[in-house]
Amino acid sequence: MIAETVCSAVAVAGLGIAAVTAYRKRFLAAARIAAYALVPLGLVMTGAVGWVVDTAFSPTAWAGFLVLGGAWALFATTRTVERRRGGTRKERRAAARAARTDAVAPAASAPSLGQASRPASRPAAAPKATGGADDFSDIEAILKKHGI
Repeated sequence: MIAETVCSAVAVAGLGIAAVTAYRKRFLAAARIAAYALVPLGLVMTGAVGWVVDTAFSPTAWAGFLVLGGAWALFATTRTVERRRGGTRKERRAAARAARTDAVAPAASAPSLGQASRPASRPAAAPKATGGADDFSDIEAILKKHGI
């Protein structure tokens, strides 16, 4: 009952200020003040103020807000941990499978990581000591191989 009286008094005072503002030929400001002044009166008439007052003094409502806050904290914590780990378990498994299949070159028959453990079938050729002309021919061959 006190809340309804206070809201009604605020509405009447706001409408009085709006009337004075309109008298001073500031109609736009007066209309805005009147709109703000009518909000508390509308809240009282719809029953929202009564609901807020009943909720504010109810221990059950406060316990409900506490439970909602705890649920929100758990949700936020799990989302943070999930982002730091890189997704859910299903997403990590899918990424691991994709990484295993990506390790194989498109035209290769075995994973490229497995070839390093086998001994080379032929030894690497020793660099030729013929001079600077051969060095450029090797570079030209590499560039032609890549289409440059």
